[in-house]
Amino acid sequence: MRILHTMLRVGDLQRSIDFYTRVMGMKLLRTTDRPDQQYSLAFVGYGSNPEHAEIELTYNYGVDRYEMGTAYGHIAIEVPDAYAACERIRANGGQVTREAGPVKGGTTVIAFVTDPDGYKIELIERKPD
Repeated sequence: MRILHTMLRVGDLQRSIDFYTRVMGMKLLRTTDRPDQQYSLAFVGYGSNPEHAEIELTYNYGVDRYEMGTAYGHIAIEVPDAYAACERIRANGGQVTREAGPVKGGTTVIAFVTDPDGYKIELIERKPD
């Protein structure tokens, strides 16, 4: 067993595709439009199944925003250099909400960014071997 994808409901599908591809460096893997069911999907990621987990962006027609609630935490993405990732994300119009630096009480370097719908993304620095 393994994780295939995580689904996020988004208020503007193209805005979210632009963020995850242009700002976060993912690829648009595939899209599906279901007008009879009134939703559209876009799958993004750094690679496709079965080698990589994906993010499913779901746009429900006529809904431009969602309540975050208190249960959702974040998506974590491994990066080789969190400081450089923050610079690149900011240069591409992304919002860094916690600058790169060691996690409290530890040495792992992390940062946080927020996507256009308010979802948090943690960047965890892992240097290549």
